[in-house]
Amino acid sequence: MAQTTYESISTKQTLNRVKEERMPFDWSINPYRGCGHGCSFCYARAFQSFIGMGAEDEFQHHIFMKTNAAEALAKQLSDAAAKFGHDIEAMRRSIGQVTIGTATDPYQPIEGKAEITRECLKLLAKYRISTSITTRSPLVLRDMDILTRMEDVSVNISLNTLDADLIRKLEPASPHPASRLEAVWRLSSAGIRTGVFAAPVLPYLTDGEEGLRELLSRVKEHGASFAMISLLRLSRDVKKWYMETLKLHFPEVVQSYRELYRAGAYAEEQYVRSFKMMAARLLSEYGLEWMAAKRTENPSTGYYDPATGGKASGLAEGIGSGNVAGAGPHALSGSAGYKEGEERDREAAPSLSTRRRKLPEPAAPVSAEELKPEVEQLSFPF
Repeated sequence: MAQTTYESISTKQTLNRVKEERMPFDWSINPYRGCGHGCSFCYARAFQSFIGMGAEDEFQHHIFMKTNAAEALAKQLSDAAAKFGHDIEAMRRSIGQVTIGTATDPYQPIEGKAEITRECLKLLAKYRISTSITTRSPLVLRDMDILTRMEDVSVNISLNTLDADLIRKLEPASPHPASRLEAVWRLSSAGIRTGVFAAPVLPYLTDGEEGLRELLSRVKEHGASFAMISLLRLSRDVKKWYMETLKLHFPEVVQSYRELYRAGAYAEEQYVRSFKMMAARLLSEYGLEWMAAKRTENPSTGYYDPATGGKASGLAEGIGSGNVAGAGPHALSGSAGYKEGEERDREAAPSLSTRRRKLPEPAAPVSAEELKPEVEQLSFPF
């Protein structure tokens, strides 16, 4: 078994501007480069070439840790607050939505010890930034004490199949599907808007209607309020590694893949069109449509750009709000409230083989002062 190397690196800025207008968020945070889950199809493997590394095995076994990510983020947000005269609400609206985990998983195994994502999350909560998290890992439950105190947060659990054997072959170190479903249940039961990203769907392996129907049924049962389904994209670097993995575990589909992706990174158009129609129908049937508002232009005021310290055009509207299915009316605050809500919901919980597992715990619980902006800490009654 290959040994994993963890290398500490520094970053000048943690918030990175998302330039793609089709994206429903404005900023991304990725505390790590490389990912210990080792998903063979991960599009982020292609990013390795930007740092002079390959998309193969070292993507999983050489992890770069942005150890100063929280410090860099603190400076960016502090500067932004100063620009708005420490009007936190105006600053929050201007920045828009931040998504954690757009490239590699922010809750990959090393996060259990490093707690880089946790420290960044504290700062986003402190400045009341609209936040979305994408992860495959139930380790996100460790940070429930922060998540339940955030004003605008959603969590997207990535799960593209319930077939644990297939997952183990193609996502060698990622969590079992049952533990991901448990995470959906626990998060939604705590009043946190939670959905599932069924992505990427793998042609000839996880694209069958019966399997997708079962997946959507289960995630709905576990309290998901939305889902997104998207097909596999294979850039050149990723395709090479993924095809080698298919040869090892699913040689019978290799030729079909060559034909389906012969034109490049995307599957053949007719297949895509047919699949999208089926996916839309299933999402509608289960009431799990993913509603995301586009970013809108505000030419008169623009928004603050933490990367440059100035203004730019556009204002994030974020992901559309909605009630969490199965969460009930209790929007809980703090870890104590979460535990109380868990007891209240226990009888309604779906059957979960891993449900009685102990929740992951942080090195230290978050304090109220850590989540309070400096301007409020300095205030005093007259």
